[in-house]
Amino acid sequence: MIRVILIPVVLMTIHFNMTRLFFLILFTFLLFEGRSTQILIQMDDSQKNHLKAYGIAYWAIDNEITIEWLLNYRGGSFLLPHLKTIEEEIIIRGVSYEIKTDGQISQMKREIGNPEINKEVVQLEKAPKIAVYTPPNKQPWDDAVTMVLEYAEIPYDKIYDSAIVMGKLPEYDWLHLHHEDFTGQYGKFYRSARYQKWYQEQVDVAEGNAKMLGYSKVSKLKLAVAVNIKNFVIGGGFVFTMCSGTDSFDIALAAENTDICESVFDGDPSSPNSDSQLEYNKTFAFKDFKLDKNPMIYEYSNIDGTYLRTNGTIPKSLDEFTLFDFSAKWDVVPTMLTQCHVDVVKGFMGQTTDFKKSLIKSDVLILGETKAAGTARYIHGEFGQGTWTFYGGHDPEDYQHFVGDPPTDLNLHPNSPGYRLILNNILFPAAKKKKRKT
Repeated sequence: MIRVILIPVVLMTIHFNMTRLFFLILFTFLLFEGRSTQILIQMDDSQKNHLKAYGIAYWAIDNEITIEWLLNYRGGSFLLPHLKTIEEEIIIRGVSYEIKTDGQISQMKREIGNPEINKEVVQLEKAPKIAVYTPPNKQPWDDAVTMVLEYAEIPYDKIYDSAIVMGKLPEYDWLHLHHEDFTGQYGKFYRSARYQKWYQEQVDVAEGNAKMLGYSKVSKLKLAVAVNIKNFVIGGGFVFTMCSGTDSFDIALAAENTDICESVFDGDPSSPNSDSQLEYNKTFAFKDFKLDKNPMIYEYSNIDGTYLRTNGTIPKSLDEFTLFDFSAKWDVVPTMLTQCHVDVVKGFMGQTTDFKKSLIKSDVLILGETKAAGTARYIHGEFGQGTWTFYGGHDPEDYQHFVGDPPTDLNLHPNSPGYRLILNNILFPAAKKKKRKT
């Protein structure tokens, strides 16, 4: 009798325990689901390495992982899926991050979505294919964009004149130009460097390339390159350029039908009335400028504000530029381009340092200005189906970078605001953009 009575009791106990186990598993599963997480790469002052954070963002979208750029939220933070591979990559690269639950993310997005708050969420969907316009022969100066791309571990291709005139640009989404001379005047280093070996080699290489590609002068080859780049933008490409790659590019376009090079550069005199023959309607950014054709002057035109530093008008201690605050919900593009953890960025010189406002076209958007000089440092515009961005100065972490100076060690500047602006332009083509309305 005892055995008969105990068997049902045992069975009931087992059933009860199994039921409890089932509901415990179910509860745990639901709890886990309700607490699923995402990775927030914060971009405020708590970030250990702002520059490599952009590399993580690019790496994710390059691996077909859609991420979100939280504009104006904690310095322009990134939100990524909480995947083991992503977290491991973040740790390897030394980037700061936080794990956020769905509840925290929902609260965050409610804040961002508030129409009274200047914040917005932008999806980054497709990694842009990047080209850097740079000569194959070694230069006696470095390139800030190439350096920061390599530091951030963002892949890119190097291309130069032959690739561009042979129609390779449409293979890319984004093109960078840096310390370049599109006018055919060899950077206007004639006075300081005409007897130096590096300068003479550059002239020989440039003249050889022009001849090989079927152009009678270096200036004509460089003009063809500039026109191809212009057509690339018209067709929907994105161009970002710094230093002398800004004004020399526009000058070359404006001088399409006139000779602005003196005989020391191309063997024949310039047109005596070249200023009056400039076609400002062909340029991206600048208007009404006047040329400086003197080979002994290290300057192309009156666009540039470098002289304000060399003549003492703006001392180094006061040289800084302020980023404009745009409406994130309405002016998404300029907001992306100005994401930073500071509003004021220290200045830095270049062959072209910044741009006189009076010579900038009215439809150009000023992203950053040097108030003490009355100049624009960082400008942006649309042309055809594409866009361009000009950024004055040579190296954001070297105030006055000289020919032959060693390259900047970005390990010493992982939080550089000036370099962040370059990387904003790298991610910009990846974003699902809204049309600017103001």
